[in-house]
Amino acid sequence: MYPVVVAVLVLVVSAQGFYLPGLAPVNYCQKGMFEESKCQTAVPLFVNRLNSEESIIPYEYSHFDFCQADDNSEMVVENLGQVVFGERIKSSPYTLEFMKDQKCAKVCTKSYKTSSKEDKKKLNDLKRAMNLNYYHHWIVDNMPVTWCYVVDGGNVFCATGHPVGCFVDATFRRKDACVMDPKYKERNTYYLFNHVDLNVTYHTGDGENWGTTFSGAGGRILSVRVMLKSIKHNQGKEPCDTPEVMAIPSDFKEDLSITYSYSVTFTKSNADIRWSSRWDYILDSMPHTNIQWFSILNSLVIVLFLSGMVAMIILRTLHKDIARYNQIDAGEDAHEEYGWKLVYGDVFRPPRRGMLLSVLVGSGTQVFIMTLITLFFACLGFLSPANRGALMTCAMVLYVCLGFPAGYVAARLYKSFGGEKWKSNVLLTSMLCPGVVFALFFIMNLMLWHKDSSAAVPFTTLLALLSLWFLVSVPLTFVGAFFGYRKRCLENPVRTNQIPRQIPEQSVYTKPLPGIIMGGVLPFGGIFIQLFFILNSIWSSQTYYMFGFLFLVFLILVVTCSETTVLLCYFHLCAEDYHWWWRSFLTSGCTAFYLFIYCIHYFFSKLSIQGVVSTMLYFGYTLIMVFLFFLLTGTIGFLACFWFVRKIYSVVKVD
Repeated sequence: MYPVVVAVLVLVVSAQGFYLPGLAPVNYCQKGMFEESKCQTAVPLFVNRLNSEESIIPYEYSHFDFCQADDNSEMVVENLGQVVFGERIKSSPYTLEFMKDQKCAKVCTKSYKTSSKEDKKKLNDLKRAMNLNYYHHWIVDNMPVTWCYVVDGGNVFCATGHPVGCFVDATFRRKDACVMDPKYKERNTYYLFNHVDLNVTYHTGDGENWGTTFSGAGGRILSVRVMLKSIKHNQGKEPCDTPEVMAIPSDFKEDLSITYSYSVTFTKSNADIRWSSRWDYILDSMPHTNIQWFSILNSLVIVLFLSGMVAMIILRTLHKDIARYNQIDAGEDAHEEYGWKLVYGDVFRPPRRGMLLSVLVGSGTQVFIMTLITLFFACLGFLSPANRGALMTCAMVLYVCLGFPAGYVAARLYKSFGGEKWKSNVLLTSMLCPGVVFALFFIMNLMLWHKDSSAAVPFTTLLALLSLWFLVSVPLTFVGAFFGYRKRCLENPVRTNQIPRQIPEQSVYTKPLPGIIMGGVLPFGGIFIQLFFILNSIWSSQTYYMFGFLFLVFLILVVTCSETTVLLCYFHLCAEDYHWWWRSFLTSGCTAFYLFIYCIHYFFSKLSIQGVVSTMLYFGYTLIMVFLFFLLTGTIGFLACFWFVRKIYSVVKVD
C-alpha cells in the first residue's frame, strides 16, 4: 500500500505542473497590427446556462428575456458530457475586441407593457430568477468570467458566475450583491444588474518565445472579472454614471424599459503569471481550500493506521490458526477441530439467489474499472475543469466499453455456483443495473422537460445513449459472458458436503444485520471529508480540481472496504456461520447507506433548495449516485472476501 501512496503523491505533484495536454492557447492582437493567421483580434464572449443553489432546475440563457445574439453568430459544439450535465453554450451579443476599451456600450433595450400578458410573463421570469438567486455563467477564452468579492476574514472569493440581480423583501432581507451596496435599500423591490464592467487581464509573454512575435501589441488572456451595476439609463452624456438604479417593484403597474450595457477594460498583468497557471486565482480562492488539504492528509494518516492494524490482526491470528490446524495428527479425534475449519464442508455451498449476486458483482466490476481509469486520467490533467464535460464523457464512454469484464465476471461467478440459466444471467447483467440508472434518469428528465430546463437531455441525445447501451455495451457483455462460460469452472479448494451443517446460535455481534451495519463505518470514515467537496462541486457550482487526492482517497476506500469485509468475514467463519457470500457484498456495500444519510444531512444543513420538483431531482440524482456506489463498494468487498476464503481453505489440511 505504501509504495502505491508514494507513487500517487508523485503523480499529484507532477500533474499540477502543466495546464492540460492537448489544449493550445489562443494568441490575441490588436486589429490591423498582424496577419489574421498569426493571431485573433475578436475576443468571443459565450453565455452558458443559468443555475441557482436554491433550485436544481437550470435554464438556458435564451429562457429569460436578455439580449440575444444574431442568428448567424458562431455556434459552439458541445460534447456528450456537457449535454448530459445541462450545459448550453451559445454566442452572446457582447462584442469584445482585443486591447480596445469600451465605455458604456449599449447592447439592447427591452420594453414591458402592462397590457401584454407575454411581457408580464417575461418580467415575472426575471423576478423569479432574482428571487431564487440565479447566476449567469459566461465564458471568455475557455475561462469562466468571475465575480470576485470580499468574504469573512478579508479573503477574496472569486465565483465562476454572477447573479442576475437581487431582491430586498419586506423584512429588509437582502441577498448577495444587494448586501454590498447601500443603494439597494427599497423593500419589496428587485434590482436587475443590467450593466457589467468587464476587466480583461492579459500578458504579452515577456520571457517566453511567443511574446517576441507580438512586441507588446498582443498577448494571451489570463482572466476576465466582472463588476455588476444596476443602472437606470437616461439620455444624458454619461448614461452609466447615473446614481439611479434599475429598480423593479413587486407589482407591475407601470410600463417598464430596461437597457442593457457593458464596459470593457483591458489590463496588462504586472504579475509573473504564466498562461498555464491562469486558473490558480479561481482555485486558490475557493472556500475551505486549506481545510481540505489538512483534512485529506489527516484522513489519510488515520485510515492508513487503522488499515495497518486490521491487516496485522488478521495476518497474525490466521498464521496461528493455520499452524495449529496443520499440526493436528491424522489420528486425533475430530472434536479437537474448532473455529473456521469446522465449516470447510459448507463454506463454498452456492448462495441463495446466486444469479442476482453474480449480476451485481459483474456490474460492480464495470463501475470499479470505469472509476479507476477515469480518476487516473483526471490525475494526468486530461479531465481538468478547462476541458468542459470531459469527465462525464470519459466516464460514460468507459462504462459502455467495459461491458466485456462485466459479462466475463458475472458468467464465471454464476458458473461456479452451478447455474445453468446462462441466457438469463447475461441479459440481467447487461440490462438490470444500467436499466435502473436509466429509468431514474429518464423520470428526472421528464420533470426537467416539463420545466423547460436546459438540463433536460434532448430526445436525440437520449437515442444516442440508448444506442451506446444496446449497440455497444450489450454486445460486449455477451462477448464477455461467452468467454467466461468457456473457461473451466472455478475449482474450490475443499469439497462441499451434501447435507448442510447446522449453524449454532449467534451472538448479537455476529448476527448478519449488526455486522453489515458496522462494516460500512470505517470505509465511510475515510471518504466523508472528500464527499463534502464533491457535493459542493455538484450542487454549489464550485470547481473541483483535486483529482490527485481523490484518486488517493479512492485507493483508501478500496483498502478499507477489503480489509473490513475480510475481518468481519473471518469473525463470522470462526462463529461457524458459513453464509458469507451475500454478507461480504452487503458489508462493504453498506457504505452506500451512510453516503445516503450524509446526502440527506447535506441537503438540510448546507443547501437552501426550494420547491418540490427541485427536491425530487436532488434525491433522484442522489439515488443514482448511491446505487452506483453500492455496486462499487459491494464488489470490492466481495472480491476481497472471495480471495480470502479460497486462500485460507487452500492452505489447511482437510481429511
